[in-house]
Amino acid sequence: MANKVFVVGVGMTNFEKPGRRKNDDGSDWDYPDMARESGTKALADAGISYDRVQAAYVGYVYGESCSGQRAAYELGMTGIPVVNVNNNCSTGSTALYLAAEAIRGGRIDVALALGFEKMQPGSLPATFGDREQPGLQFINGLLELGKYEPRFPPAPWMFACAGLEHMERFGTTLEHFAKIGYKNHKHSVNNPYSQFRDEYTLDEIMNSPMIAEPVTKLQCSPTSDGSGAAVLASEAFVDKHGLAAQAVEIVGQALVTDFGSTFDGTARNIIGYDMNVAAAAKVYDESGLGPADFQVIELHDCFSANELLLYEALGLCAEGGAAELIDGNQTTYGGKWVVNPSGGLISKGHPLGATGLAQCSELTWQLRGTADKRQVPGVTAALQHNIGIGGAAVVTAYQRADR
Repeated sequence: MANKVFVVGVGMTNFEKPGRRKNDDGSDWDYPDMARESGTKALADAGISYDRVQAAYVGYVYGESCSGQRAAYELGMTGIPVVNVNNNCSTGSTALYLAAEAIRGGRIDVALALGFEKMQPGSLPATFGDREQPGLQFINGLLELGKYEPRFPPAPWMFACAGLEHMERFGTTLEHFAKIGYKNHKHSVNNPYSQFRDEYTLDEIMNSPMIAEPVTKLQCSPTSDGSGAAVLASEAFVDKHGLAAQAVEIVGQALVTDFGSTFDGTARNIIGYDMNVAAAAKVYDESGLGPADFQVIELHDCFSANELLLYEALGLCAEGGAAELIDGNQTTYGGKWVVNPSGGLISKGHPLGATGLAQCSELTWQLRGTADKRQVPGVTAALQHNIGIGGAAVVTAYQRADR
């Protein structure tokens, strides 16, 4: 039987526009600075020193080999295993998954999951031009459908294609997608860590520049600099150190990669719908919880089209029911769930390696009841979803240790 795993400390930096933040001495805010800040916060939150950590899993997408060591060394140099993790936009959650797996297997009692990203402004660039890009298979899969005019940059276009497909099948409108952007920007007003904290009208969301129909600029996640961290511990460690009052248990977790059905002729599967369904099903089975048991959800709204599709993939509604869910205001305060109280990727920002750990931080605060103006009433269980094209989907369910 697997050992129980608990989040005992979390921390993150503010998410920033790339290159905007400087250190006090005027130098660039570099990834070691980011990692030191988030990691120090997480360790302080856990009430332990770095020498208690037995392994570190450090995620980033853009960086040189062994950047994970360079980042972790800001916290200490203790000889522990440091594993560099890259799983595209699900990198932070993959680091969390690997840290949890080490504790589940009984090999260690304390692990650090750390993620960071120092990004370039604008659309995501390819790093190596002399070899096939892993995303090309997915772009070509969409092109082979012969239904969608190719657009640049490719990432919003890919998710927009799935949004258009949903419109064609179920009658979803441009306004439904815009309402997601409206909600997430509104939520971010209360998040001091968010890259953007401006509220917009629905008309402003809809009339912002069209990036790839149905997705406008204010429905797209920006590139961001930032870092997040989580300290994980075993049940024995939590009991020995009296941490149950602050600990949050990972009661279900799954990492799923692509299936043969990814290229079944639908746009939604090319951007990971089947992965999301499978990962969620595994977590519901492991945790014994279903969609109705959660009050708060942080999910991967890289674009509004993806959040809409995730309502269905995660089982918040039946297939084709997302529009009704949105029109009924069921994914914000006062509804059945509060989805992305942090502002989500759209407004909080999306430093790829840090995103999953920022989601973990937000949900830990929500379960502890310490999320300040973002606090969702009566939280007993929380759900996290993070995806990267290429591909991997990570879903995690949390409950308080002292429940």
